[in-house]
Amino acid sequence: MSQLTALSPLDGRYGDKVSELSDYFSELALQEYRVKVEVEWLIFICNQLKLAGSKKLSATQIKTLRSFYGNFSEKDGQAIKDIERTTNHDVKAVEYFLRGKLEKNGIKGYESFIHFACTSEDINNLSYAMMIQDAVKGPMTTIYSELVGSLEAFAHEYKTVPMLGHTHGQPATPTTVGKEVLNVIARLERQADILDDSIVFLGKINGAVGNYNAHVVAYPEIDWIKAAQKFISGLGLTPNMYTTQIEPHDWNAELFDLIRRINVILTDFSRDMWMYIGMGYFKQGLKKGEVGSSTMPHKVNPIDFENAEGNFGLANALFGHFSEKLPISRMQRDLTDSTVMRNVGVAFGYTLLGFMSLLKGMGKVEVNTELLAADLNHHWEILGEPVQTVLRKCGVKNAYELLKDMTRGKDFTQADYVKFVGGLPIPPKEKLKLEKLTPATYVGLAVKLVD
Repeated sequence: MSQLTALSPLDGRYGDKVSELSDYFSELALQEYRVKVEVEWLIFICNQLKLAGSKKLSATQIKTLRSFYGNFSEKDGQAIKDIERTTNHDVKAVEYFLRGKLEKNGIKGYESFIHFACTSEDINNLSYAMMIQDAVKGPMTTIYSELVGSLEAFAHEYKTVPMLGHTHGQPATPTTVGKEVLNVIARLERQADILDDSIVFLGKINGAVGNYNAHVVAYPEIDWIKAAQKFISGLGLTPNMYTTQIEPHDWNAELFDLIRRINVILTDFSRDMWMYIGMGYFKQGLKKGEVGSSTMPHKVNPIDFENAEGNFGLANALFGHFSEKLPISRMQRDLTDSTVMRNVGVAFGYTLLGFMSLLKGMGKVEVNTELLAADLNHHWEILGEPVQTVLRKCGVKNAYELLKDMTRGKDFTQADYVKFVGGLPIPPKEKLKLEKLTPATYVGLAVKLVD
């Protein structure tokens, strides 16, 4: 398979951008995580639970066992796939693979304790939980933090640059470039706080219907609830003690919905940036050899922000389906979650592409301060808001209506403003304050909010 022949653009056109996620979400990665769970379970029941009939593993044997997933290779993955052709069961193929590895490495007498008392979902749910946790806290957080960092730098660089606001698409109260970007950062930080404080990566290892049935029959003297809690915590996950055969995926839905919100926030930002670039508020850097149109030589298109929006849309379509489907499983178990979970990496891939596109786009834009200043100077009518507010303060009746008649739907120049303010029946101090006001200085506490 090459970038030209791949079915998915994640493996084709964008393969070089998201290939890092293969370490977490590929079939090979899933096999590696499964091997890790199986190996750690074997070590746990032999050396910590010390089940009757098992033997304690030596330090050398444990090192060898952990090398099975520590040095997991594509050759190992293919060996599991070859076994699966016979078993038609992917987790059972991992079990048989490990039996063969133990035999080849002279670790004998442990075969019956590989996959002991486990259903395949015991292995799968822990594997997926670890892979998602590792991806979220690894490459996803890395690029996300880089993106937020670029937004913060942009906000501080342009915190004092005034910009005409637009509500309902119409000229409105001014703001600053930095403050508008800060609004986005604040929204993103709130979601990051929720991720840190509220999202837990759950796992279970409690058998066919979640009751430790087989465990208790074989070893009634073991406190299996406590054992499961200890094992799952040892993998860096949080135990879920109440499940059917499958871990119910509620935490998955919570995480995916949170990522969807992040993507929605960034979609909102991408569209605003697209609009601002179209209005000339922001200029884009030129790259030698690049073209914006096959027929219009002048074009410099905001493609990075368009790509971000498209990728976030694809990711959220998948995350939305995951959140709605995964927590639903008929009675004690159906298999519909299995094929869905295999596509989790696709949603993360498109999210990562969105982050990268925005990061690239932000690296190319700069503020067109001349146009921003000219635009503000063209809209003195926006000062109708502070004028009527001061008139209210001074007890002038019908202040709002007075300014409405003067400015709504009309050209209102600087000369009109100065003349109007000069004739107001208000104290000299208040009049002087309004006379000094301009659209560019009417930004409130925008700069302070950024600081």
